Amino acid sequence: MRAIVLDKFGGLDSLVYTDIPEPEPLAGHVVIEIKAFGINHAEMHMRRGEWAEAARVSGIECVGIVKSCPGGEFPVGAKVAALMGGLGRTINGSYAQLTRAPVSNVALIESELPWAELAAIPETYATAWTCLFRNLEIEAGQTVVIRGATSSFGRAAVNLAVNAGAKVIATTRNRDRFAALEALGASQVELERPDLSKHIAQAKHIDAVLDLVGNSTILDSLAMLRRGGRACLAGWLGGLAPIADFNPLLQMPSGVHLTFFGSFVFGTPGFALSDIPLQAIAADIAAGRFDAKPSRVFSFDEIHEAHRVMEANEANGKMVVVH
Repeated sequence: MRAIVLDKFGGLDSLVYTDIPEPEPLAGHVVIEIKAFGINHAEMHMRRGEWAEAARVSGIECVGIVKSCPGGEFPVGAKVAALMGGLGRTINGSYAQLTRAPVSNVALIESELPWAELAAIPETYATAWTCLFRNLEIEAGQTVVIRGATSSFGRAAVNLAVNAGAKVIATTRNRDRFAALEALGASQVELERPDLSKHIAQAKHIDAVLDLVGNSTILDSLAMLRRGGRACLAGWLGGLAPIADFNPLLQMPSGVHLTFFGSFVFGTPGFALSDIPLQAIAADIAAGRFDAKPSRVFSFDEIHEAHRVMEANEANGKMVVVH
């Protein structure tokens, strides 16, 4: 089968097209004929050798059709999504015509949406849904701040939170993107800044903050919460530099909750991918309740251009590759 392999660590030329053997059926796994896959920053870091683990075939997510499933957990021919479970990291991932994923990291996603639109869902929406409804436990009527809301992850979170009846305050570093966030249903848009808690009128009355900016702003996110409020750290748009001299006793407000979510836990006990309502999310997208179309669609032969756009921060949303 045709695949894109990581020939070495480095630039765009590290990704090389070649033929490799098809994955063999294996108990507890699903062989998937890949129809499309999302492009993620994780794959850029793997390509550069910045992650501890990187498989020969990159790609942490995909959508496609079940080719074989020895255990019978999924019928042959079913439309499914797969993500994480070692894909692209410890086992060959989605930059290929076929992949083999653990059953725990595969979920049905039967839908009439085009493959390109289905490919924009798995990693982004599964992660956003878990952060909002598991870690933050948001409810209708609550006020939620989503920091870094113009990222593909942020946009998904805005869609989900608004659909759940929450009042969303979204942040972005670019005033030109205010209108786009308002169009998604954000009731208020603020300019992202390190001391946002000092400029937001609802400070100390916020129910939840989904912080995708990262370590540089999480203490400020905690500062805007009401007693009993929750903040979830789930992204690093502001960089990976650690929180300097974090001292909870001195820097955390009393009575607030700090939580973290990383999608690498999908498929582990307590985080089964089947818990995520991916089919319901696909139905909401098909019905027009969510604006989840990919920002860019590339062919399988255009992986270098896809990575170039990602590296240059020109994506402006979720990018996908279709076969």
